[in-house]
Amino acid sequence: MNGRLQTSSIVFSVFALGSLLGGCATSSSPDNDPYESFNRKMFSVNDALDQNVALPAAKVYTHVLPEPARDGIHNILTNLNSPVTLANDILQGEPKLAVQTVGRALVNTTIGLAGIVDVATPMGIPFHEKDFGETLAVWGVGEGPYLVIPLIGPSNPRDLTGRVVDIGFDPLTYAGMREKGWWMGSRQLLTLLDERSRNIDTMDELRRSSVDLYATLRSLYRQHRNAEIHGGKPDLQNLPNI
Repeated sequence: MNGRLQTSSIVFSVFALGSLLGGCATSSSPDNDPYESFNRKMFSVNDALDQNVALPAAKVYTHVLPEPARDGIHNILTNLNSPVTLANDILQGEPKLAVQTVGRALVNTTIGLAGIVDVATPMGIPFHEKDFGETLAVWGVGEGPYLVIPLIGPSNPRDLTGRVVDIGFDPLTYAGMREKGWWMGSRQLLTLLDERSRNIDTMDELRRSSVDLYATLRSLYRQHRNAEIHGGKPDLQNLPNI
């Protein structure tokens, strides 16, 4: 009984925190960016790190590893994130998606050789991802003001809260292995390399075509998040300014 009460208190506290942070969203700024001056400074820092560290590393990554190997790493990382997606499927009241998440994890972990090969998609079990930031949005929590976080990039108070909670949904967080820190660090590094290497051409094109890269990425981030929250459908009531 005490355990259930404690769990309920934690969940309530998280939702309360998300609601409180989301309440900070009310802003007269049409782009919901009241801290734009600070955000642009953080964007410059992140952009410098990207151009001088992340991008060169991603280029080496794509040069050293052939595409099948990179696809295998991507599939493993995606499979490892299944518990987080499952937890948020349940919290969002999506039993069909929860079953799909479990099905994909079981099939890809076994037949797919620990997730290296995505055999679930050809079998008709589609891929999807969910996070606690989306869960808070589904339950009516506002996004809060636009923020650019050092080393993380575009975000907002609701999504930041979600990132912290999703760490708690990840079973690897509680793994008692001796090399846990090494494994967790390696996973984060591979995630960064995977994401950056898959967006080299896209980011290069955005740099060439954008008059204001900061404003472009701000709009794209908000559009992308709104689409995720609404199941891939555009949010026609809250379109960002472009």
